[in-house]
Amino acid sequence: MKKGSYSPTASPTLSDVAREAGVSAITVSRTIRSPEKVSKASRLKVEAAIAKLGYAPDPAASALASKTSTTIGLLVPSLTNNVFADVVRGVYDGIEETRFFVQIGNFRYSALKEQELLRVFLRQKPAGLILSGFDQTQEATRMLKNAPCPLVQIMDIGPQPADMAIGFDHKEAARTATRHLLEQGYTKLGFLGARMDPRSQARYEGFKDVCKDAGKLDEKRIVTTLQPSSVSMGRQLFEALLAKTPDVDAILCNNDDLAIGVLTEAQRRNIQVPDDLGICGFNDIDIARNMMPEITSVATPRYDIGRRAIQMILDEIAEPGSVADRNQDVGFELVPRQSTARRR
Repeated sequence: MKKGSYSPTASPTLSDVAREAGVSAITVSRTIRSPEKVSKASRLKVEAAIAKLGYAPDPAASALASKTSTTIGLLVPSLTNNVFADVVRGVYDGIEETRFFVQIGNFRYSALKEQELLRVFLRQKPAGLILSGFDQTQEATRMLKNAPCPLVQIMDIGPQPADMAIGFDHKEAARTATRHLLEQGYTKLGFLGARMDPRSQARYEGFKDVCKDAGKLDEKRIVTTLQPSSVSMGRQLFEALLAKTPDVDAILCNNDDLAIGVLTEAQRRNIQVPDDLGICGFNDIDIARNMMPEITSVATPRYDIGRRAIQMILDEIAEPGSVADRNQDVGFELVPRQSTARRR
């Protein structure tokens, strides 16, 4: 074998790709990092050489060679929760035609785990960061404020985001849902909540505000748990609620999983929905819209939040300071359906 030629038993290098494509190593590097700056002819040669040799750029080395990597970090509390699955889908669709990649960190509702993942991501010099809410630890908040890249806090809004934010007002959304139940003629309102993260807490507070103002607040009709949410958990919480206050005639659930659980348990007990019991969920996931009866819910724009968050990052990378509205409230929508369509 000729000295300096590529050996199929060794990992191909950037120089191997350059030699195969008949271009300079700088052109190969530029094609990988900034393909828009390379002519189409040269880019096609480099891409063909990369495919033939099986070359894989070292992201760590690329980050060291430049100020940032081409990786955008996405920190979410769950990958199984439908809410965050929709957010992730929006992020990936928004980044599809770009040179950037998404690296996901799942901190499983642990603020300390989120803090450690954030530290790991920042060491890799990401091009941008997307993370959930405003409830980080004090140390994580400090890291965010000093982060050398654009970042977006999603799913919530607050007075002072670390950089940018996009979300909606969970407390006001719960207020709207609670007022709807009262307007439908229900008078003995209950609340069921699971996990009880800060966003769930805000929904709980919104429910209490409206009930208190209407003179309808009864603490016995509130049942919450720190355990994860699920349909079976909805059934369990509803059972516990009925054991304390069997006269409850409407329930606001802090998500649709719980609402579906309430509906299935009500049907098992021959409780008529919506005449004897009104049910309202939160997030408006697909299965809630396809239950019998269809479940009233608060529709939240999860996919749109993910899509717009990644666009905010891309805009800031292209032109720092270009995003004028750095704290975007995308709103919510109450969608009344059969589960609260009480006959007067």
